[in-house]
Amino acid sequence: MTDPSPTDADLDRRIAARLMEVLIRFSVLGALVVLCWQVFHPFLTLMIWSLILAVAIFPLHQRVARRLGGRQGLASVLIVVVCAVVLIAPAAVLMNSFGDSVRGLVDGIQNNTLQIREPKDSVKKWPVIGEKVHDYWTRAHEDLPGFVHDLQPKIGELAKRALATVASIGLALLMFVAAIIIAGIIMAHGEAGARTSLAIFTRLGGAERGARFTKLSTATIRTVAQGVLGVAFIQATMIGLALLLAGIPWAGLLAGVALVLAIAQVPTLLVTLPAIAYLWMGGHHGAVAASIYTVILLVAGLIDNVLKPLLLGRGVDAPMPVILLGALGGMAADGILGMFVGATLLAIGYQLFMSWVATPPPEGNAGPATSS
Repeated sequence: MTDPSPTDADLDRRIAARLMEVLIRFSVLGALVVLCWQVFHPFLTLMIWSLILAVAIFPLHQRVARRLGGRQGLASVLIVVVCAVVLIAPAAVLMNSFGDSVRGLVDGIQNNTLQIREPKDSVKKWPVIGEKVHDYWTRAHEDLPGFVHDLQPKIGELAKRALATVASIGLALLMFVAAIIIAGIIMAHGEAGARTSLAIFTRLGGAERGARFTKLSTATIRTVAQGVLGVAFIQATMIGLALLLAGIPWAGLLAGVALVLAIAQVPTLLVTLPAIAYLWMGGHHGAVAASIYTVILLVAGLIDNVLKPLLLGRGVDAPMPVILLGALGGMAADGILGMFVGATLLAIGYQLFMSWVATPPPEGNAGPATSS
């Protein structure tokens, strides 16, 4: 004899109990996610930068490790030290130059020892701004204290912004050093990290797409790091050192401007050409020295045209314009960090779209058959 079927009331109680259990589990899981996010959020930017640097430098790390007999930890330490010396030292020199320039300018204004040369009449012939520039320049030459007093509110605001910029650059430099150190730790355990990344992509997109997207993401990050940020940093460093060598004032500030322009894919000739004009108009160099410095500055301003084709888009299964558009769009949305995220997302989206285009439609969607 079989048991009687459960009544509707019993079924409702079971459904309610099951639903309550599911809601409690989701609530606990949501609370855990929120708490983890609050704990991890202050370190999010640092960890993302560390992962980006680790992915970008990992091939070099593996080559160094093979030469050291497979010692991953020693290779990481060596790369961190070399990166700190090669990358941080020029930045520190340029920052010191920038600080000295600002300090000298402030001291000269406060002690009334700053001398402004008289502008040439050719300044008036500059398009659009020539008359105003000549007027301000003449006032600064004839009565610098009065000129500074008239512009004191604007100068105070500019000084605050300059100090804030210097502080942010210093903080970014410290974060970059910390990111390099953490990247070295990540690279020492790079094989396990690569397996974890592959497992995540495989879980999300399946075995075939997971492997392809893992390779695409890694290649895109390396392309942006080498072809955009790497080229920009190399070019800005070359321009800054060339400006220091030529004795151009505000070399550190001009190198920072060149870095921003290079990242934004704007020609850095906007920095080097005025510097070349200063070389020839300033009268501080002879013709031979000015010619040599001109050639150096021109080479530094145009070196990206040689480096970009070599480094941008290599090993990425997506067209170079897609990578570049993703990097620029990501930078416009979320700064330098957005360059990597934007380029990676656009490359993956491009692959998904092209896979959909290449997939033949089902037989039922092939369209109506033509009648004879």
